[in-house]
Amino acid sequence: MTNTTTELEALLMQRSLTDPQLQSAAEAASDFRILPDATVIKIGGQSVIDRGRAAVYPLVDEIVAARKAHKLLIGTGAGTRARHLYSIAAGLCLPAGVLSQLGASVADQNAAMLGQLLAKHGISAVSSAGLSSVPLFLAEVNAVIFSGMPPYSLWMRPAAEGVIPPYRTDAGCFLVAEQFGCKAMIYVKDENGLYTANPKTAKNATFIPKISVTEMKVKGLQDSILEFPVLDLLAAARHVREVQIINGLVPGNLTRALAGEHVGTIITAS
Repeated sequence: MTNTTTELEALLMQRSLTDPQLQSAAEAASDFRILPDATVIKIGGQSVIDRGRAAVYPLVDEIVAARKAHKLLIGTGAGTRARHLYSIAAGLCLPAGVLSQLGASVADQNAAMLGQLLAKHGISAVSSAGLSSVPLFLAEVNAVIFSGMPPYSLWMRPAAEGVIPPYRTDAGCFLVAEQFGCKAMIYVKDENGLYTANPKTAKNATFIPKISVTEMKVKGLQDSILEFPVLDLLAAARHVREVQIINGLVPGNLTRALAGEHVGTIITAS
């Protein structure tokens, strides 16, 4: 380990950060998991929060019960209001970075609302800068809420086509799970998981319980349940090598998924 560290330090002082030998030495260095016992849960904006009390209250009760046995980082999606903002901003020919800021404002609102509902249980919402205090919240109450939109704002990488920000709340929550080295990433949506087609519009859609990133791309399903960039992030991840999509409108699904049950669809890195 000492030799590896010494070699890496020498290369960092002498080489470009994209040098192949430097990259190889960095890859060989041990990787530290910051929150290996925590699970990131992404609560969908349009699929759950926008449905109001009927969808949110039962999920709040389930989160309160689950945090007794699990450490939870709860990210929020943006949803319908963000889509409305995107449509106006895109019509005004504004760039992806501006749309990113608008979408983040809605995810922030959803985090604030969820935080108010869980406040009496000691569960708080933190801003992006407040993520440094996440370990304290987990140590005290086993749960914390954050806005799922990654804070790229004007630094958002433009999509190949159009101006819709490619890295939105699905990607933001996954990045938190991966960078903290969490043990699991669960997406809470309003469908049982991944289907061969949109089950809301296609009667012949077939449910897919488990699939790899490569298989999804081959079948053309890469943008059917999660944001497209999440698949590439998953394929390149060091810690979170699979994600799970569950139907949060079905009571008990979240509890079962947290317990390690195969609920909904599991997408694997390879």
